[in-house]
Amino acid sequence: MRTLLAMGFALMMTVAGHASDAKKADLVDTAIAADQFKTLVAAVQAADLVETLKSPGPFTVFAPTDEAFAKLPEGTVETLLKPENKDQLVAVLTYHVVPGAVMSTDLAGKKLDAKTVQGQTIAVDATGSGVKINDANVVAADVAATNGVIHVIDTVILPK
Repeated sequence: MRTLLAMGFALMMTVAGHASDAKKADLVDTAIAADQFKTLVAAVQAADLVETLKSPGPFTVFAPTDEAFAKLPEGTVETLLKPENKDQLVAVLTYHVVPGAVMSTDLAGKKLDAKTVQGQTIAVDATGSGVKINDANVVAADVAATNGVIHVIDTVILPK
């Protein structure tokens, strides 16, 4: 638990350090600047979703860190990045996105299901001391971008 809290604090500090830049950058450039999302950015590029995430939106992205992707079974990321698995990769990535800019203050004290761009719903639980998205913890919230907001999560969430 202490390790998770320390990691969350480190991520919040890293992302917060880029918050002033984020207001001038779209979701993709904000993720690149944070330097915690190399795997996510590579996946977005492989899925041809860069233009979408640079569009006006707005979108809310629950962004898994590189460490979150590293928790997946060995070979999962490499398999998803193969061109023949593009549809599956798009499904996984769009499951991390909801339409609109949803700030943490919009969620505080609530428990709800939110429809993702992928089409399925995610479970949002902001009734405790933190916020959970399915089984993932939000470790940094409200990273503003010109076309939406990023909430950093510690686990890759997968559609059913």
